[in-house]
Amino acid sequence: MAPSSDTNADASDERKDSDLVLEKPDKIGDADFANYFCTYGYLYHQKDMLEDTQRMNAYYDAVRKNPRAFKDKVVLDVGTGSGILAIWAAQAGAKKVYAVEATYMATHARKLIAANGLENVITVMQSTVEEVELPEKVDVIISEWMGYFLLRESMFDSVIVARDKWMKEGGALFPSNARMFLAPIRTNTANQKYNDFEDSCGGWDNFVDDTRENYGVDMSALTDTFEKEQREFFLNTSAWVDINPSQLLGAPCVVKEYDLNVVTLEEMKSVDAPFSLTVLDAMGNSEVGAFAGWFDVHFKGSKQNPCETEVELTTAPDANGATHWGQQAFYLERGIKPSDGGAVWGRLEMKRKRENQRLYDLKLTWEQGEEQGKPNEEIGESSNVWHIE
Repeated sequence: MAPSSDTNADASDERKDSDLVLEKPDKIGDADFANYFCTYGYLYHQKDMLEDTQRMNAYYDAVRKNPRAFKDKVVLDVGTGSGILAIWAAQAGAKKVYAVEATYMATHARKLIAANGLENVITVMQSTVEEVELPEKVDVIISEWMGYFLLRESMFDSVIVARDKWMKEGGALFPSNARMFLAPIRTNTANQKYNDFEDSCGGWDNFVDDTRENYGVDMSALTDTFEKEQREFFLNTSAWVDINPSQLLGAPCVVKEYDLNVVTLEEMKSVDAPFSLTVLDAMGNSEVGAFAGWFDVHFKGSKQNPCETEVELTTAPDANGATHWGQQAFYLERGIKPSDGGAVWGRLEMKRKRENQRLYDLKLTWEQGEEQGKPNEEIGESSNVWHIE
């Protein structure tokens, strides 16, 4: 039986949506669209974030438990996505909400907002926030901008642009504060990573032998390059993990804090901070297989307009499971043994990649001893660099 004309129209509309998701706005660079913006145009990606109950509950509580911050106020939602934060702001009594979204998701946000009867309060603007022109200043900027280990994706750059250009004096950012944490963890994955690296290099050696024997070409000139490539992948790239609190081998330390109402763009581009950890070995035979990093954000408002109820969103290890951000594991090629000293201290350096400003390289340099400042001379200083991708 031939499909009806209505069915054909529906299929055509679906194809059109698919094509439009991949249609790059003029103001966004080709690489930035392909590597970053494009993904956020798909509903499946939005659904992943909307199903994160810790994320959703924190933002929902931040809006609903602070009615004075939104009642009769003008609100800007940076990177509105599906439009849910804009909807909550309008439901909380905002006079006007400007929802800015660079991708084709703006079309879906308009549809969702209209379905909830809020199109007269919320205006969706498909644009980057850097290019958008608002008719007025705003009282509140709300945005879910955080990436892995807080800074990956560098989306807060856009929030800073919006804050400095469009927020009224004394206005508030939601969230308003952020912290980055580092902790030692117990894990067997570090050993597995190293074994996988060695297996891959062994596989290359077999490949070189087979290619020489069967095809008369000696590939060994590329061995060093292949090993370097595999080392980068297996040993120098961080990993998304869902850590159980039982894996922690010591209390986390705060390595960086931000007051988002005043932090500058330059201050967000890199991190260079000391850290100090105490490794606890309750089991008596554990060793640190990785450092783990995560973040939290707080909704406090501003000095001029503080929140009635402060709300926290944390991505710390949780026995009930991780947020969609999880934690980042920085696996160690050589584990840290508590028997060599329970104090570990050093520096964390984090910089944006030259070739992609939304990704970061993280370097940890550390010493170990019985107490901070008195290193175990037999171990010396250790360091490694990981790519947060």
